[in-house]
Amino acid sequence: MNAAQLPDITIPSDLLPADGRFGSGPSRVRPAQMDALLAANPGIIGTSHRQAPVKDVVGRVRRGLAELFSPPEGYEVVLGNGGSTAFWDIAALGLVRRRSQHLVLGEFSSKFAVETAAAPHLEDPEVISAQPGTLPAPVASADVDVYAWPHNETSTGVMAPVQRVAGAGADQLVLVDATSGAGGIAVDMGQVDGYYFAPQKSFASDGGLWISLMSPAALERASELAAATDRWIPAFLSLQTAIDNSRKDQTLNTPAVATLLLMAEQIDWMLEQGGLAWADARTRSTSGMLHAWAERREEITPFVADPAARSQVVTTLDVDERIDATAVTATLRRHGVVDIEPYRKLGRNQLRIATFPAVPESDVAALIACLDHVLDALG
Repeated sequence: MNAAQLPDITIPSDLLPADGRFGSGPSRVRPAQMDALLAANPGIIGTSHRQAPVKDVVGRVRRGLAELFSPPEGYEVVLGNGGSTAFWDIAALGLVRRRSQHLVLGEFSSKFAVETAAAPHLEDPEVISAQPGTLPAPVASADVDVYAWPHNETSTGVMAPVQRVAGAGADQLVLVDATSGAGGIAVDMGQVDGYYFAPQKSFASDGGLWISLMSPAALERASELAAATDRWIPAFLSLQTAIDNSRKDQTLNTPAVATLLLMAEQIDWMLEQGGLAWADARTRSTSGMLHAWAERREEITPFVADPAARSQVVTTLDVDERIDATAVTATLRRHGVVDIEPYRKLGRNQLRIATFPAVPESDVAALIACLDHVLDALG
């Protein structure tokens, strides 16, 4: 059934979730974060980022992330201007010595591989690709000095393990793009050298910032390449400059202070709930509710066939071709339930539903009730 054939369906108000935002990024921001932004910090926004009030917020974010992720001794929380897209350039300049290996399992995991392939100072990367919805595995290679993949491929809803590559050398770094996974999925930080992300997913903030938890080996690599004479590294893309500034609780250029404040509030809230273990349990529960719902609806099929590879924070569900998924999502959007459309470039008749930590089980249950109502009305 296409959009033109879809009847005018009204969803009863008592079925609607308390908050209808289920976007995969930007994600919902809790009202308490907004209240804190507006009420508790009237004297910070609009002041110098080199002075104590703003530096205190940066320090609060760095300390909070260190508590949340509990990395091994010697790891540092580094942050800088720009999002994960900027960090791909930064890593190509400041962490990849000669050649990298990339797992490509969707749109976002392909972007870092494209950057290293285009870098004139690097050799062509090794690329291990998989069809969207499936999960490839890294292969130990003596010819690379960086292994890279996403913790969670936001475009497809595939979740990858974060673990060191069997047979890899001690001088080979593991870099994991955790933009949609960080804060919503449990992780052993000792298995990764650069766990990097932006704050607009689980941390319920705005973009324009990158954060990376970095191992001593990654910090040493950054220092080594910063001192090298065979590559030009612009100051804005210098990882060593970001490290030096982060140690002072600041960024090279003026940061978006509201972004930092929203993130700090979210980190504090997550720690109060029980930290990363609590967040992991919640996202397992809410994504599990959606996959269980798909099992009982013949019109709905999980896009990721392997249950072990299904994301806890971005659930992708194929809709039977007889039903136009865009019409279903449009009906929900008219009722304030938004951002469950599929990733545009994937081009599937699909629902994509985010279950970041700020999304409670009650809202997921209400979303399922709304979807049931629409699908049942279609007969």
